[in-house]
Order: sequence, then structure tokens, then C-alpha cells
Amino acid sequence: MRQAYVSGDIEVRGDERRVLVNGRPAPLGARAFDLLMTLIEHRDRVISKAELMALVWPGLIVEENNLTVQISALRKALGSAAIATVAGRGYRFTLPLDACEHEQTSRQGRPVIAVLAFDNLSGDAEMQFFSDGVSEEIIQRLSRGANLGVIGRTSSFQFRGEHKAEVVERLNCTHVLDGAIRRTAGNIRISAHLMDASSRETIWSQRYDRPLDNVFQVQDEIAESIANALNLTFFNVATRAVDADVHDLYLRSSPKAYSPNELASSVGLLEAVTERAPHFVEAWGRLAYLRAFLHMYLPFAERAASAERVVREASYALALDGKNMDALAGQCFVKPPYGDFVAFDALVERLSRAPGSGDGRLYIGWLLRHTGRVSEALEETQRSYRLDPLDSMSINLMALAYMASGRSAEAAPLFEDLVKRIPGMSFPLSSLLRARTFLQDWGEVDRLLALTRERPLREFQDTVPFVRAKRDPTPENIDAWRSAFEADITRAGRVDVARLVYAAHLGLVDEAYSAAASCRVGPARIGDDIMGPDGYRTALMFQTDMPELRNDPRFPALCARLGLVELWMNTDRWPDCVDEVPYDFRAECLRMKGASREERAY
Repeated sequence: MRQAYVSGDIEVRGDERRVLVNGRPAPLGARAFDLLMTLIEHRDRVISKAELMALVWPGLIVEENNLTVQISALRKALGSAAIATVAGRGYRFTLPLDACEHEQTSRQGRPVIAVLAFDNLSGDAEMQFFSDGVSEEIIQRLSRGANLGVIGRTSSFQFRGEHKAEVVERLNCTHVLDGAIRRTAGNIRISAHLMDASSRETIWSQRYDRPLDNVFQVQDEIAESIANALNLTFFNVATRAVDADVHDLYLRSSPKAYSPNELASSVGLLEAVTERAPHFVEAWGRLAYLRAFLHMYLPFAERAASAERVVREASYALALDGKNMDALAGQCFVKPPYGDFVAFDALVERLSRAPGSGDGRLYIGWLLRHTGRVSEALEETQRSYRLDPLDSMSINLMALAYMASGRSAEAAPLFEDLVKRIPGMSFPLSSLLRARTFLQDWGEVDRLLALTRERPLREFQDTVPFVRAKRDPTPENIDAWRSAFEADITRAGRVDVARLVYAAHLGLVDEAYSAAASCRVGPARIGDDIMGPDGYRTALMFQTDMPELRNDPRFPALCARLGLVELWMNTDRWPDCVDEVPYDFRAECLRMKGASREERAY
């Protein structure tokens, strides 16, 4: 459902992160879209430049010019009248919203809260200004958090006295904060309570007694205290107590090697936990995340049913905590490895914008690389790694991000550590073998090749023949690799994009594109389809030190078949290679935009 619908010819689709003007996607970047949504959410008031910058660039120090540039981009896309500049105060979104569409979506995703003007029970008319001031300050504090929709004071302050009962129906909010203020001599007593709009039950309340020495200081203190309490109520979702043995099962469900057998065991433990403690949101999130990871080892013919189960479990976790990282990651994992990148990107964006922490945050960079955003992925992975530098998957993902950026020398020591500490983890050995190959450390390559005979690489077996050909690239060895490559395509009628990258890197660019044109680029749904997290995914297409496939002008056509061009054209978020290849990448993508469905068949 749409998050907002602007009357006229402009449609804002929040869940898809798209804006349509006359039915066509507007070329807005991620920050411009974030700014637009922030302006829409606070459309009933003027929002200052400082507040906009804090909401759109949280935790970052940016120049005011960045805001000006994004405002200009929005006005260019939506029309100059869409956003009004209020001199000395800030900006305001001015286009009217379709009330019906907005009513359908205000409850979606995050809570929407109406903060009412607190009742003045003191009998002192001057205290009404204080009462309104406390409520307004709470609105300001909550709005800066960007974690929930906050209805502006112009609307919520209209409901006073007996009219407060109308606020839920009129403003379509999910929660209402109300309160009262009483003054006695030199002291004040402020009571506040939060009501769930659907059940009409009070879910939080508090009373504050303070001396009234400095009215403005007390106002700030009370507002800050209430705003912090509400943030905790909504977003630091505290799990209700669970039995000690149930919690022990949850702790034991955390995987180390991420092998299929270990994942299946962890999923079994979490199924028991969620059955015994259905309110345990962290367990539901981890269950969705680990089942989704296990999903990537299932035969493709069995994945639809598995994906539905992951989505159900993730939805339950998100109903308890709308920002649960693990549940969001699980939803990303079960999207097909190629095809619908627009929906995939929307999920990744939602994951990247969720506050807090969780295993799911580790994968944001990994997911970004599938659409070619290698530099951004490295920065994101570095942030996650700094917060969890001892976790095995965190280390693995950091090393992979270095590899993708052409920094094999920094990746190799991380992989070495994992190979020694967690022998059952197959990812690091395969990746270390590739890292040492690109570093031309042939002594280590030979040692690792010997080690692969003792420790199976599972889905990474293709690494070995590639490394052998690159280790000794004689015409005979390259021809042997080509023959095996072509024989597999003839037998299975499909090819993995990773093999296309390997072929091009070994000097077989024409052979790679001939293979892509002659067969399915993806699983054939037979017994030996490639399994695991990287099977048929597109990240390797953008690895920095293997540019041969990208450097050929046929690359955009391949990307169009996989669904990537549609994403880049719709979002204007281009892969790093856009300015690196020796041809006009954007022009070629534009040419492919009109390709027929048959030309884009996977």
C-alpha cells in the first residue's frame, strides 16, 4: 500500500521508495527521497534546516549546501510549488495529500503519535502557556528521532477538553499522549499517559513533581524525560521475562560455522523457543534470519515454500518490533538472487534505515554489493565490523568487502584467522584461496589447494579450477577450463554469473557472453544447481580486480536481463562501474531500458 498519495499527478510510494510523476518514475536519489518523506511526515508545520539535516543525515556532519541541493532536486521533480521556503524558519511541504490514501497507510510500518495539549488544572490562566509549551517541546523532541510519525501541534492542539475523544478517528493515529499539569504554591505536578489507539488501553504512564524555580528549565526537563520514556516504550523493545531454560535454548541457537547442519539445528532450537515463549521477539527475528540462511542451501524447487515460512516468521517478529534487524535481513535473504531488484533494494533500504543492532545489520554491505555499490558497501561493512569485530560472520563479511574493493592484502589475514579458528566454516578457505591468488602468493596458494582436499568447499568448489588456471595460465590449462565451462553449459542449460566473471577474467570474454546468450543465467532446478548464499547472485560481477566482463559494452545488456538496469534507472543509484568502464554506461543502460521481456529473460 502507498505510504502517501499526493493529489494531482504526483504519487509517492513509500514502501517502494519511488515517486511517480504522470505515471513515470522521478529520478530521485536516496537522500532526496528521505528528505521528501520527512517533509511529508511533518507537512503541517514549518521544519527548520537544522532539524531536517538531523533527520535526513542522522549522526553525520554535513554542509547546509547538501540540503539546498536536495531541496532543488525535489522542486525540479515535483514542481517549484511543492516545497515552500519560509524565510528565517525553514521549509514546508505544501501539496495536499489524498486523505483516503493517507488514512490507509498512516498505521503502516512505524507508529503515529498525537501529542495533545496537556490540561491546565491549576486554575492559573498563565499556566496554560506552560502546559502548551511542554506538549510542544515533546513533539519537537520526538520528531527529531525519526523513529515514529509525530502529528504536528497545529492538528493535535485542536483537540482539547471534551474533543480529545475525537483525536483517534480524526487524525488516524496509532497512539495518543495526553496529560495534565497542576500548580500548587512553588511546585508543579505533571502527569502523562500513553494510550494505544486500537485497544484504548494505557500502555505507559508517569508522574513528575518539580519545583517551579525556572519555568523554562522545568519545561525542558519534563519534555526531555517524557520523550526519552516514549522512545524506550516504542523502540527499545524489551522482551518480557522468559524462563531460564528457554533463554538458554535461545543462546545456544547462535551459529558459528553456518554449515547447513548447524543452521538446521539452530532453527530447531528456535522453533522450540518461540513455541514456549511466543512473545520473545528476538527469538522470532533470529528464527526468520537463520531459516532464511538455511533456505539458501535448499534445492531451488523447494525454496518457495521455505520463503513463505520465513516471511511469516519475520512478519510476526516485525509485528512485535517493527525494526527487528534479523527479521528484516531474513526477508532480504529469501528474495530471488536476481530479477526483482527494485523490491530487493526497497528491503535493503528498510534494513539500512532501521535503528539499533542485530545480526542482520552485518549483511547490509554484502547486500549492497549485489547492485554494484562496492564503495558504499565497504563503508557500511566497516561500521558494522567496528561494533562486532570478534564475531565470525562479521569478520568474514569484512574480509569479503575488502576483497570486493580490490584490497586482498587486508582481507587475507582476516580469512586466515577464520580458517584456523573455525575449521567447519567453508567460506573463509575458499575466499582465502582467491585472496592469495590475486596477491600471487603462489606458495600459499599451493598449500591451500592441498588443504581443500582435506576440507570440502561445498558450494565453492568452482574456486579450485579457477585458481589452478590462474596459477598456471598456459594455453593448455585455459583451454581445459574453457572445455569444462562449455560442457557444463551444454549439459545443464544454465550458467552462474560467477562463472561468467571467471571466464572473462581468464581471457574468455567472448566465450562468456556467448554462454550468457545461449542459455539461462541462473539455476536450472536440477540436482547440481549451485547452493549457498552466493549461488547465482550478482556481487562478483562488480569485484574491483575482475573488470573484464564489465569493460565489455555487452555488460549492460546482461545487467538488463538480470533486472539491474531497471533498478538503476528507477532509483538513479548507479553502480561504481558507471564511471570506470571504457564506454558510456548510462547510455547503454538507457538503450536497454526498452528491451522486451524476451530479451530480458533470465
